[in-house]
Amino acid sequence: MINPAEIELLRDALKTLAKGFEHLPDFTPSFDEAELAEVLQEAATRMQDNYPYYHPQYAGQMLKPPHAIARIAYAMSLWVNPNNHALDGSRASSPLEQECIVELGRMYGWEDHLGHLTGGGTMANLEALWIAGRLHPGKRIIASAQAHYTHQRISDVLSLDFSSVPVDPGGHMQIEAVEALFAEGDVGTIVATIGNTGYGAVDPLANLLPLARKYGVRVHADAAYGGYFGLCDNPADEVQRHYESLQEVDSIVVDPHKHGLQPYGCGCVLFRDPTVGQIYKHDSPYTYFSSAELHLGEISLECSRAGASAVALWATQKYLPLVKGGQFAGWLDESLLAAQEFWQRLKASDSYTPLLQPELDIVVYAANAASASECSARAQSIFKLAAKQQLHLALIKVPVELARRMMPDLEVDADTVTCLRSVLMKPEHRKWLDRIMRSLEACAAT
Repeated sequence: MINPAEIELLRDALKTLAKGFEHLPDFTPSFDEAELAEVLQEAATRMQDNYPYYHPQYAGQMLKPPHAIARIAYAMSLWVNPNNHALDGSRASSPLEQECIVELGRMYGWEDHLGHLTGGGTMANLEALWIAGRLHPGKRIIASAQAHYTHQRISDVLSLDFSSVPVDPGGHMQIEAVEALFAEGDVGTIVATIGNTGYGAVDPLANLLPLARKYGVRVHADAAYGGYFGLCDNPADEVQRHYESLQEVDSIVVDPHKHGLQPYGCGCVLFRDPTVGQIYKHDSPYTYFSSAELHLGEISLECSRAGASAVALWATQKYLPLVKGGQFAGWLDESLLAAQEFWQRLKASDSYTPLLQPELDIVVYAANAASASECSARAQSIFKLAAKQQLHLALIKVPVELARRMMPDLEVDADTVTCLRSVLMKPEHRKWLDRIMRSLEACAAT
């Protein structure tokens, strides 16, 4: 879990950081080392009560360990603890954040854009929908029925009407339903989910954009989960087409703390039109005096933000550039291949039935049984048995109609079926599929 080299690298980085302050009179904060050690040991002991999120046998929720360089850079920056709100609190880390935003925008083909980091995807989506509401006051927000629940909650916070769009059996927004809502004339913004959190399905963005332009609707891409996969070589052609269309949307949210190898919390919102910064514009009697340059706090709804997040992301993007064919993109490809290969293995199993061919790195599968209720009970039993073998999965409820598409003889005695769900976020997952399948088959036989 802990590589001693990380501690040495952190120590060396801190020595270099300290040289920048050698001109100051000596001052070292003091503390009781023995008392501190006792409290830290207690905290470390309590932290043992966790799932092994960093390990390939954790294939449950969307929890990906930060890269070593992100951990080290984040920790190193805490000795300064910059606040990326105003430049006088973040002279070094605000420019690093701005460089990160340039690179993230270029990932979508944008060169002249506006954006900033946030505490996570929820805040990033709130800002995108706040701008949408200011540009289309009083108009409705619509999103897929499989979109993250936060969009409906955010719309309520912003006093904007919200409607869900029905989905097809694969979890994508139905184009016909979208156009019917557009035709009602009161839709201001559509949220296209680029990798929903249940199935990993990518909404048909390339098909939605012409409709949105026809009806004058703003398009926001919630790519919090799937935003980096456009760098991959292995998406299906149709999925790749939707990723290529991201350069045409009005705003994008991506979460570096998901596939971007960052610690929590690090989200990001990007706007294709940089003039939306005027909507944010405000003044403060004491925070923006240090420079005539743009302060990140002037284009953000959040005030205090961890400069450490910017330092960690900058270091990661410097070490692992956001380019096709690079190491970072290669790791994402490994996750895609892991999901595709896992799906094939489940298809060949007598114990499980995969319900959807994965578009990203999420696989949903049923535990075979005669009826919907028995399927649910078996999935819950396997979930618990697998955990005892240190294989950690997740559960998801799906409409019974979705299960019956792949299990036509399933007796319908419930509206939903509880299924197993695996998120293969780690590139190492592909090499662990043999072990994972052995554990799953053993659990099914119990």
